[in-house]
Amino acid sequence: MENFNERDLIYDWNVHDGAWKPGKAIEFDDETLRDGLQSPSVTDPPIADKIRILHFMHELGIQAANIGLPGAGPRAKADVIALAKEIADNKLRIFPNCAARTVEADIVPIVETVQQIGIPIEAATFLGSSPIRQYAEDWNLDFLLHTVEKAVTFVVKQGLPSMFVTEDTIRSHPNDIRALYTMAVNCGARRVVCCDTVGHATPNGVKALIRFVSSVVHKIDPKVKVDWHGHKDRGLSIINTLSAIEAGADRVHGTMLGIGERVGNTPLDLILVNCKLLGWIDNDLTALKAYCDLVSHACEVPIPPNYAVMGRDAFRTGTGVHAAAIAKAKKKGQDWLADRVYSGVPASWFGLKQEIEIGHMSGESNVVYWLNEHGYEPKREWVEAIFSKAKTMNRNLTDEEIRSIIQATTVR
Repeated sequence: MENFNERDLIYDWNVHDGAWKPGKAIEFDDETLRDGLQSPSVTDPPIADKIRILHFMHELGIQAANIGLPGAGPRAKADVIALAKEIADNKLRIFPNCAARTVEADIVPIVETVQQIGIPIEAATFLGSSPIRQYAEDWNLDFLLHTVEKAVTFVVKQGLPSMFVTEDTIRSHPNDIRALYTMAVNCGARRVVCCDTVGHATPNGVKALIRFVSSVVHKIDPKVKVDWHGHKDRGLSIINTLSAIEAGADRVHGTMLGIGERVGNTPLDLILVNCKLLGWIDNDLTALKAYCDLVSHACEVPIPPNYAVMGRDAFRTGTGVHAAAIAKAKKKGQDWLADRVYSGVPASWFGLKQEIEIGHMSGESNVVYWLNEHGYEPKREWVEAIFSKAKTMNRNLTDEEIRSIIQATTVR
């Protein structure tokens, strides 16, 4: 039997002109527990579920997590303290950060959490920067610069790592961006975040912005990190985030299943999937499906059946041509072949497998495959009975229905 590998059988046009790879490790900031909970349709999970979410981040190798905005109120602060304590007590490999407006009242609860728990927490102070926001708020650049100076200086004096965030960066004027980030870095910010707060960006815009901001802050201090934070209002959040990485972003933000304000944030689960497929990371992602299922359950956000990788339909088919190809691939005795012949994403990477079902678009190969997979001999009378019933249906047969047909045929 000929034994081919993936490189022999899959020509990859994605790397036809050369495979680009980042020259540094990609970092991820999981904002499921803060930005994700701003969605008007989600339920804020109980702290036990939030703690389980933290452990999934650790297992998946996600480096950082936004664990909340403790200045929002007593419940928010209590959850932040509990999550910080969980990280400290279990030595989770997660660098926590907390959101805060650029006011001392929001920063002080972060300081108090650090003092109580004893681990560093990055203070992510945010401020609107676009002309449209300035006009709506009656702000001017002098006011913004004074606000940044006061907030970042206070963060640094309290001994917290400073992450300065400009909201709506993608629609902000270059001169304002330069002035705000220059002020923040000169006051001690060690990281700046470029935001597509309203989902306006395109890939070209992201690359231009990241390169511009990097040039500004690195002239002051080459060690300052640059992050990207996107939303999916135009459906471009994934490609925008990959473009940010290509443009040199040190860390990218997202939420599981893309939950968040309006239509949501960049889906971090699919960013991890794509970075793995591109060979940019080598994280073990077998727990990613379980993590997404937990977020779906805890936040009461159903996963659409056709959602990429994590949806119920991602690796299942009832189509005869597809099923026949998978079945033939499996007969060759190479599991990877069956996993890739009709799938651009290997199900096995996520602890899943290709599923062949039986419905009105199926061929007899579907029936034979299903019987073999479920421990039945593919007897001709069973194949004919199941196939005949399937052709009368307007959907796929359930496993229970198929077993009922087998039983009824056996009784006769």
